[in-house]
Amino acid sequence: MAPTPSRLAWLDALRGPAALAVALHHSAWTFIPGIWGEVDRRIDVGTWGVFVFFLVSGYIIPASLERRGDLRAFWIGRAFRLLPLLLTALGLALLLAYAGAYALHPGLSLRPLPLVALGNVTMLQELLGVPPVINVMWTLSYEMAFYLLAAGLFTAGQQHRPAVTAVVLALLAVLLGLLTRGPAIGGRADLVATLLGVAVVAVIVVSARARGGTRTAAAVTGGLLGLALVILGSRIGAWQGLIILAVMFAGTAVYRAEQGTIRWRTAVAAVVTVLACGVFAKDDPGWAPAILSAAAFFAAAFALRRRSFPRWLAHLGVISFSLYLLHPLLLGVSPNLPLFFLVLVPLGHLTHRLIEAPAQRLGRRLARSSAGEPGSPAAFPR
Repeated sequence: MAPTPSRLAWLDALRGPAALAVALHHSAWTFIPGIWGEVDRRIDVGTWGVFVFFLVSGYIIPASLERRGDLRAFWIGRAFRLLPLLLTALGLALLLAYAGAYALHPGLSLRPLPLVALGNVTMLQELLGVPPVINVMWTLSYEMAFYLLAAGLFTAGQQHRPAVTAVVLALLAVLLGLLTRGPAIGGRADLVATLLGVAVVAVIVVSARARGGTRTAAAVTGGLLGLALVILGSRIGAWQGLIILAVMFAGTAVYRAEQGTIRWRTAVAAVVTVLACGVFAKDDPGWAPAILSAAAFFAAAFALRRRSFPRWLAHLGVISFSLYLLHPLLLGVSPNLPLFFLVLVPLGHLTHRLIEAPAQRLGRRLARSSAGEPGSPAAFPR
């Protein structure tokens, strides 16, 4: 049985600190680089934050997919969860860049505009070799790859083996990391990137609208495309890219163990294997402490999941996507570190209330209508 919304406060208690950690990482490098350089040599706080997010996504996304029980409802929910704020942030970034308050990636002007739009709107830019409009969007590409894989496994009836999936991905990460150097998709491979981006959109649309064998074939193809994009297109390399996917499936293994569909020792073995393969994925002294402490933070919150969490902490988790996506834009206009956070949190609250929350409510209504469940409860908030 999937977790009920009342049991999700511990996930929000994870998301809020994770988003603020990423914001602190970027703002501290901007305002206090000397001090932050000493911190970063010991632990990469930004990496810590994004790996907490990856574990949370791994835990909740398959649960959300199963609760809906319908790919069309799932993709509708994802679209209305992410795209309204993303499109708003992209538009704001372009306006700030025009005003000279935000620096766009210099490579954007060198690529065809339709490809830049396709990559950034589909959130696959990191895996298509396309520069991001907002630098933190790179994590969304791995989220998308995970969605594709999770949907493919769900449709093929293989969703109950996340521990095996996590271990295979982790071992493959080490193997390919030792054998390959840099992405195969990148540079100016505009045609290849465009075809792959269009292919992903096509399989999502077909898997959402079709039924029977066609839906299964499209969803499985989407999963294979997601995996291939991480292996061939990951800007940070196949080792780190596949470890990110493995970490998310390790989060899924924890969820499966909690539900009793796999043994706890199997889930723990998968998590340990993924971490053991992941700590060497990057030659950076702050990397290993970051991913290990992210896993420990997730484990601590999971152990306390039945406890009450402060409402303010849960609210930070609710607005975490706004905090995460908007903080790079605020850096261009904020004069100092304290003011940056004093503005960021109210701004996140405002954009969540005016953009995210209404879009999510609409998405839930459309998803319930699509799945033929007019009386079903509200979807998971993530």
